[in-house]
Amino acid sequence: MTTAKPRTGKDILRIALRRNVAAMAAGTALMGMYQAAETAFPIALGEIVELALRERSLRALGLSILGLGVLITIVSLSWRHGMRVLQKANTTEAHRWRVQVAAAGLEPMDREHGLRSGEVLTVATEDADQTADIIEVVPLLVSAVIAVVIAAIALGLASIWLGLLVIAGATVNLTILSLLSKKIGSSTQEQQARVARAAAKVADLIGGLRPLHGFGGNHAAFRSYRRISTEAKQQAITVAGVNGGYTGIGLALNAILAAAVTLTAGWLAFDRQISVGQLVMAVGLSQFIMEPLRLFSEMPKYIMIARASAERLALVLAAPSPGTAGREPVSAGATLEVAELSYGALSGLDFRVPAGEFVAIAAYDPGAAADLAAVLAVGVRPDRYTGSVRIDGASLDELSVAAVRGHMLVNPAHAEIFAGTLRSNIDPSGVCPDVDPAVYASMLTDVVALHRDGLEHVVADRGTNLSGGQRQRLSLARALAAAPEILVLHDPTTAVDAVTEQLIARRIADLRRGRTTVVLTSSPALLDVADRVLVLDGGTVAGEGTHRDLLTADDAYRVAVTR
Repeated sequence: MTTAKPRTGKDILRIALRRNVAAMAAGTALMGMYQAAETAFPIALGEIVELALRERSLRALGLSILGLGVLITIVSLSWRHGMRVLQKANTTEAHRWRVQVAAAGLEPMDREHGLRSGEVLTVATEDADQTADIIEVVPLLVSAVIAVVIAAIALGLASIWLGLLVIAGATVNLTILSLLSKKIGSSTQEQQARVARAAAKVADLIGGLRPLHGFGGNHAAFRSYRRISTEAKQQAITVAGVNGGYTGIGLALNAILAAAVTLTAGWLAFDRQISVGQLVMAVGLSQFIMEPLRLFSEMPKYIMIARASAERLALVLAAPSPGTAGREPVSAGATLEVAELSYGALSGLDFRVPAGEFVAIAAYDPGAAADLAAVLAVGVRPDRYTGSVRIDGASLDELSVAAVRGHMLVNPAHAEIFAGTLRSNIDPSGVCPDVDPAVYASMLTDVVALHRDGLEHVVADRGTNLSGGQRQRLSLARALAAAPEILVLHDPTTAVDAVTEQLIARRIADLRRGRTTVVLTSSPALLDVADRVLVLDGGTVAGEGTHRDLLTADDAYRVAVTR
């Protein structure tokens, strides 16, 4: 696979064509042979009629039938092997783009650009397949051109007017249909976008089905999805109408051309300008060229569909990464420094967390906590914020995402749960030595004890067979098991009860003792176990101290965090 990062749909199509040159050349040769043999069939019939009328010989008739058998064999074998070569290349190319889209989807995307997982899924399936169709489209287009050219030459040898009629008619048809195909491309791109939004909505609804039932929001959510799905349906109907109109016009134009060739040949035969055998050939070719003309006329449509899908692939593959290539590794320490950080709800935020300290950040504005988590998670490009974030003196914009992740892990408020088992969700790599302590600290022990399989209990996609609190504790266990030098937790206990929250807070503090930990939370339990609490108001630090000192000295803080 190429290492160049495609920026546009045209780039993607060029890459697909370039790395399949050999397969396309072989496919073009075989499909060209197929079309040539197909075109030769009515020409041979015309010659057989001429021969029969001239010689009236059984031997000549037998040789003619043998020749037709050879043509039929060539048609069968060339079609079978040609399509096998092209479809293998098509399928392989679609697989490559699916893998590339999946890899890009797993990398961090700029927070203001990122597509939802349902949209990425649609791009990785339907759009990847339709983009790879270009591998078949080009050889089929070339083979159709070969068939039309051979037919035009054969008819032109019989009568120059017949040859010119085929060439002129094919040119006019293709010009008209090329103009119509532009409408198909734009309509298809919009349809794919709406289908992707509907898929993303379904994924979100399935993931939040239990909470929706809990507070009675399932009907409103269903109405929301129905509206989005209806929009996708209407766009699909529009695309189907455009496709139907395109196909109908193409068939009509091709039928008109075939009829014109037949009538012209009939008139020429009546006027004795061509022979009976040439008339048979012309009538046969006029019927035969309907198929290559159909292929010839439909290729612009498939090219536009491939271009539209390639543009959607580019949305994912060319999405700006918030990280950089990185110029230096992080040192072995674990100090986190934020200086004059302004982004979203943050305004000149300053704080420093020395290695080994447990700091809780209580933000009066939840948006400020989310914005800080996004920046620390390398979810925001450096040019979108001012100020700096440093890990042991190295700025985030100097480091690769891998270097940052190797030292600091940010566990989001709404982490994904994957199909698999409890263990595979906690330790995806299968090499983590701290699974049991993480299970204990996150209070996931009761979930494990509920099931006979323990940590091998099967988890459904998105954790739909777990409650909201169980999913949150599973996500927390995953973060704790990773044991990073700097761990940032964003609202890790919002879905659990107060008693469980107290136990989780104490156990996290015990497990993370001596390692840098930052918790973005308003939970009194977590605030109480922190070495220090930073109060964020107006996007900057407005207060600092222990939880109990702040409860006594700061009325606003007491009101904000007391439950």
